[in-house]
Amino acid sequence: MTNRRSGRLFLLPVSLGAGAWTNYLPPDVRGAALGLNYFIVENAKTARAELKRLGYEKPLRETLIEPLPETPSEADLNGLLGPVRDGTDAGLMSEAGCPAIADPGSALVRAAHESGIRVVPLVGPSSLLLALMASGLNGQSFAFHGYLPIDDSGRSSTLVTLERESARRNMTQIFIETPYRNTRMFSAAIESCAPSTLLCVASNLSTPSESISTRRVAEWRRCAAPLIERQPTVFLLLAENSAKAHLR
Repeated sequence: MTNRRSGRLFLLPVSLGAGAWTNYLPPDVRGAALGLNYFIVENAKTARAELKRLGYEKPLRETLIEPLPETPSEADLNGLLGPVRDGTDAGLMSEAGCPAIADPGSALVRAAHESGIRVVPLVGPSSLLLALMASGLNGQSFAFHGYLPIDDSGRSSTLVTLERESARRNMTQIFIETPYRNTRMFSAAIESCAPSTLLCVASNLSTPSESISTRRVAEWRRCAAPLIERQPTVFLLLAENSAKAHLR
């Protein structure tokens, strides 16, 4: 039940890269951000830069910008939501893209619901959704797995497991890697997956250097590796059986 005396928690999308705010946000979303005095953020430096990009006119030194811990405790969440329970509207900002998706913001949103605070999601860029839209893979059944194991054997075995599950359930598998390990992830994917498996590599989404390509693993093996090292990248795969079912 919503607490009528509390403020609202706005979920504010953040740019995925360089460029004017008009390239990725509707005007009313910008307007919502400009009207706030309290922000709960994954990265304070990134949040300040984003607010400047939006043309935030209030002095940032006088604006309450509170960092959200990577693994917030119940006490952290209660403290951050205190001003909202007292009637102040707040904006939740991820380091990039939509908050509460693949970042610690989801814990804050859940705590807001438990406190009867109204949660207001706003439209903006999501690298995961953009990659899925542009991949041509199954958009009706998909799963996001975040980061795969770092060690070579763990990464390879996980890729094989994801591929098997993709074939069994007609499901697109989505995962990411720390940008400086992207090339290793790509190499592991084309070495571990079957030649017929579809693999999409989507980098720098919604920016001028955006690059998106979907090919079968056999074709990727014949091509030069994409230039994705240190570039924000999303990987998606769809195994042979599910690919046939999806394309029929």
